[in-house]
Amino acid sequence: MKKRDHGNELNQRLLEARCAELVALFEKAPIKHTFGMELSYDENGCAVFDMPHNPGLDHALGDTHGGIIATLLDNAGWFTAAVRYDNWINTAEMQLRLLEPVLCEPLRAKGKLIRNGRNLAVCEMEVRSASGRLVAIGSAMFAVSNKQRRVNQP
Repeated sequence: MKKRDHGNELNQRLLEARCAELVALFEKAPIKHTFGMELSYDENGCAVFDMPHNPGLDHALGDTHGGIIATLLDNAGWFTAAVRYDNWINTAEMQLRLLEPVLCEPLRAKGKLIRNGRNLAVCEMEVRSASGRLVAIGSAMFAVSNKQRRVNQP
């Protein structure tokens, strides 16, 4: 018997529609405007976040705070996993490694789906500077809730 992979059954049109719904949802999020983040998706439904350097988000030594980088990683993983489910998901566990300072550059975070099952999804994420340096990597596990996703409701 063939093992069923929950996410591989999504057709391209449904994936694109879900990506568009989540981009519209993120447009309304206060964190998007505070951080200046932009969300897009690649052709495989993997989330891509772009964020300009914002001195208001720097630590005392004058560079992007690690908590901001952690937020980028979490968002990249969450939005990559979320398009594969009818229900909302929650970040259950996240690990990250801060590899290099940002050096006040704009950042790009990308998610990659590693596994998605009925109850859990696992993603790997990375953050790179505008010059292409690998600034941070992470992985996260997302739990599927029993709350159905309804993006267009208040």
